[in-house]
Amino acid sequence: MIGRTDQRASGLRPFRLIVGAAFLVLCLFVFAACGKKTAGREGPPPRTVLVAKVTAADVPLYLDEIGTTSALETVQVQAQVTGQIMSREFKDGADVKKGDLLFKIDPRPYQAAFEQAQGQFAQARAQLALNQTNLRRQLDLRAKNVTAPQEFDAAKANAAADEARVKSAEAAVAAAQVNLDFCDVRAPIDGRAGLRNVDVGNVVSPGSGTPLVSIQGLDPIYTDFTISEPDLPLVRRYLENENLKVMTDAEGDSTEARMGDLYFIDNAVQPGSGTVKLRGVTPNPDRALWPAQFVHVRLILDILKGATLVPGGAVQIGQNGPYVFVVKPDSTLDLRQVKPGQVQGDLTVISEGVREGETVVVSGQLQLAPGAKVIAKEAGPPSSGEGPGPPRAKAIN
Repeated sequence: MIGRTDQRASGLRPFRLIVGAAFLVLCLFVFAACGKKTAGREGPPPRTVLVAKVTAADVPLYLDEIGTTSALETVQVQAQVTGQIMSREFKDGADVKKGDLLFKIDPRPYQAAFEQAQGQFAQARAQLALNQTNLRRQLDLRAKNVTAPQEFDAAKANAAADEARVKSAEAAVAAAQVNLDFCDVRAPIDGRAGLRNVDVGNVVSPGSGTPLVSIQGLDPIYTDFTISEPDLPLVRRYLENENLKVMTDAEGDSTEARMGDLYFIDNAVQPGSGTVKLRGVTPNPDRALWPAQFVHVRLILDILKGATLVPGGAVQIGQNGPYVFVVKPDSTLDLRQVKPGQVQGDLTVISEGVREGETVVVSGQLQLAPGAKVIAKEAGPPSSGEGPGPPRAKAIN
């Protein structure tokens, strides 16, 4: 029995050596594979990203709105006397000055009435002079006690009545002169004439209801727009600010936007719409703005001194709100939560989160993570265009 056992033990030794060698080889393979996986966890090489510097500049605090323009003055020119139109002295659509002759109404009846009133006035003055002479005579006779009191009283009453008749005749002359002057229909304001409503030969009168022509004042011009009810407290806060301006830009027009002043703010919120009407006065010497034209309006409330600006593409929205990636000096990324404000061209105002001079990523943020290494490449300079555009830009609180 002992001999058989020794034979079996000696036969198992080569098998155990083979199994041990195989196990050792397997362990080497496993350690090699683990080494490769560990090497793979070191991460990908640094990514190339576009970056830009955080800058600071003075920018306006504003609200963008859509509005319309309206004429500063609109006058419907009416006939003040009845008569036939003898001539027209302007062209339709012409610019006119205050006092320019527009129409001429037949003056002959009013010239005759004026001359008649002048004659009656002269008669009244002559009769007054006669009665004043008689009154002086009666005064001399009364001083000598050679005239009856009733004769003196009659002379005094006649002189007073003649004075009243002279004043009445003088007023009649003035009224006749006014009617004669109304035969020349003149422009009451500076502006642009519209299309005439009557032609030469027509008889017009003050009660006809149809204006002869309309004239609109175009320089300056009103800019009418509305703001939403939530923005009203912000606007009221800056009503006395010297930087408060209204910038008006014609939609689809190549002319430059122009600055005006805020002229009016309504005293009530419009029911149903939740808006408040505002009106600005805008210079318009070149007639680039036209009544009832749609315009972009930028209500500039104040100038933000040294505002922090980043390119608009740098601001991303995450689960915790807006953020930017800041590139640190060691080329690693730091995720910063920020508080963005209004848009200024291609730039965004940042009130909290970053400082002037820091570097932010402006492109490729979806493939980045905090702490990752990057290769920074400068992006082109963004635009800080100041012209108002269609989208609404919210102001900083």
